[in-house]
Amino acid sequence: MASETSVLVVGGGPVGLTLSCLLSAQRVDNVLVEAHRATSPHPKARGVSARSMEIFRRIGIEEEVRKAGLPAEHVSFYRGRDLVDPDFVRTGLVPQRDENDRGDQDGDGDSSDERTPSPGLLCSQDALEPVLLRHATEPTGRRIRFGTRLLSFAEDDEGVLAVVEAVDTGERHRIRADWLVGCDGAASAVRAGAGIAMEGPTGLGRYLSIRFEAPLGHVVADRASASYFLTTPGRGGFLAVDNDRHWIYQHPLAAGEAEPAGDPAGPADPADRPRLAELIRTAAGIPDLEVTVRDTSTWRMDAQLAADYRRSRVLLAGDAAHVIPPTGGHGMNTGIGDADNLAWKLAAVTAGHAGAALLDSYAAERRPIARQVIDVSADNARNRGSYRIDDELLLTAVYRSDAVAPEPGATPGHSALSVDGYRPACRPGARLPHVRLADGRSSLDLVGPGFTLLTAAEGPAWRRRAESAGRSGIPVTPRPLDREADPARWTRLTGQGDTTAAVLVRPDGHVAWCGTRTVTDLQAVLRRIVAS
Repeated sequence: MASETSVLVVGGGPVGLTLSCLLSAQRVDNVLVEAHRATSPHPKARGVSARSMEIFRRIGIEEEVRKAGLPAEHVSFYRGRDLVDPDFVRTGLVPQRDENDRGDQDGDGDSSDERTPSPGLLCSQDALEPVLLRHATEPTGRRIRFGTRLLSFAEDDEGVLAVVEAVDTGERHRIRADWLVGCDGAASAVRAGAGIAMEGPTGLGRYLSIRFEAPLGHVVADRASASYFLTTPGRGGFLAVDNDRHWIYQHPLAAGEAEPAGDPAGPADPADRPRLAELIRTAAGIPDLEVTVRDTSTWRMDAQLAADYRRSRVLLAGDAAHVIPPTGGHGMNTGIGDADNLAWKLAAVTAGHAGAALLDSYAAERRPIARQVIDVSADNARNRGSYRIDDELLLTAVYRSDAVAPEPGATPGHSALSVDGYRPACRPGARLPHVRLADGRSSLDLVGPGFTLLTAAEGPAWRRRAESAGRSGIPVTPRPLDREADPARWTRLTGQGDTTAAVLVRPDGHVAWCGTRTVTDLQAVLRRIVAS
């Protein structure tokens, strides 16, 4: 007997859980299976970027994530010979590089250099995943199945038939789904089953990761950071979990250097703990440091990209689609962006509002972004002594695909990031700029769950067009900005003062189309965007 669902998500890490939350918010029935019995006990990824926090804001968990994370002032990099080096250097976020930003020019109390309502923070994966799991479980309950692994899947005329197995009992079960999404990591079984190859170099470095406890809070009190890079003669670096007692030490393994005994992804072997503790003391520069080693893992730095993100009814997201060097903290965040891009498209297709061709725009929009992120991160790995945290990099994504209606005369191109800094612009493909509303909310809070039509003021013509589109099956919510803010904010949002204009925003917060009163067939624009 097979259970049925619209979307089967394989993998219960941050990307899979975020996708499940977003699908549920779009009223898409989904089942998630995860081979591990519980969320990650290891901190793993820690940096949550501004764009990811905006997505968490939209699904209602931003404040929970902030409570689980570290203070914003800890988002810095430390560089020194060891943790007690008096000549250390501490750098923060990449400075905002838009020379045109000059603060509050029009006196409306809305500072124009506020790029986002949701700046990034440090929240380690072992703290983030339980927040996501609680939110994913609320509407779907038993349909989030940890301790369940995917054994196989096959496509037929009706969708995908997957066979899963309970890890503890060995009981097998079939799940029939319209769509299968692999969020199951770098060694993705979904990707392998779909026959999608990975491209790019592997083995850029090999590291021993040691999770430990030590009373270091007072040592770093004047230099608290996200990452502590050790310069010559130091080796590797420390990653803060709480900047107090809980830490990770990343020790680079030289060619031929032995790994610790025991399970490479579990508790450290008791016989190895003295050696591991001594590695930590030497790196910290504190010979008498009290160290308790909790567990170890080994990992390899790769820089790979899937040859495609979709094979028929099977799609990839997160590390299953791209393996990004951790230098810069963009890997998990790129995966969360994948989930945000994919969720509304799956929702439109499963609801019958869109053709399956809409899903082709997923790879067209997200794969070039991942390619750039890999290149940026690999460059950071080669220049570890100089790069800084760029919290706003992923805000700069501009999509180019059939799911965006380009401006007249626009030059065709590929989806891309801007490594020169974020400059807000209300144009097709870009993220809707953040502007503060009269009640303190953000313009981003007006978006979703379907398409949103922003206008300067209440207008019967635009409202009729939105209602007509809704009757044809594509939900569009008209939002006149004069109900939320004064006219100056419309000018700031769009970059021009044409009060007859409208901005059509996709459920993921990216601008789908900009137009004026001379355009009357909004339905035709929408049909083109959703491949209807």
